[in-house]
Amino acid sequence: MCCSVGFARSLGLALLPLALCCMLANLLLLFPMGQSSYIQQDRLASYIWFFGGLGGGGLMMLIPALSFLSLGKCSCCWKESFMMWGSVLTAVVGLVGSAYCFIISGFALLQGPQCFTSYGWSYPFADQRGRYLLQPELWSQCRQPVHIVEWNVTLLCVLLGLAILEFIICLLQLGNGLVNAVCRPCCYKQEYSLNA
Repeated sequence: MCCSVGFARSLGLALLPLALCCMLANLLLLFPMGQSSYIQQDRLASYIWFFGGLGGGGLMMLIPALSFLSLGKCSCCWKESFMMWGSVLTAVVGLVGSAYCFIISGFALLQGPQCFTSYGWSYPFADQRGRYLLQPELWSQCRQPVHIVEWNVTLLCVLLGLAILEFIICLLQLGNGLVNAVCRPCCYKQEYSLNA
């Protein structure tokens, strides 16, 4: 049990910085090139307002992170098994949060930014299904905010990568927690029968 609890706690430690980075990346998306004027004028891409990084990859991820870190704080056999079941449930919350972050970031990347072009404010890459990502020569269509395509692509790719890492970590703890929650009571019964 000690090994599985230590493993879960190390996963919780790994989740904390990932969640904080997701929140930071999402906040930076709200302020293109550090400017607040675009948020006030409602000139941000629509998917940014779904807060995939802030909510899904960030705040929702704090639930499993803190849950995993709190494991092993009691020495009672039945409580250890109960806590492992709790970690399984919070791992599911983490899986949902990371999946939400990944999906929203993916849709935002496919849609592209809202920017000012020669035709006014629009989504110039929305109908390209992400092909613009491989055609950086088209990015200059966006005149304002300056370098908005690079800004969005970089931060959204960071969110996609972080969401994948968070998903893997929560999946590992889901397996770890299930194995220990199911098998640990059996081990206690075997140890009791051997001692008797």
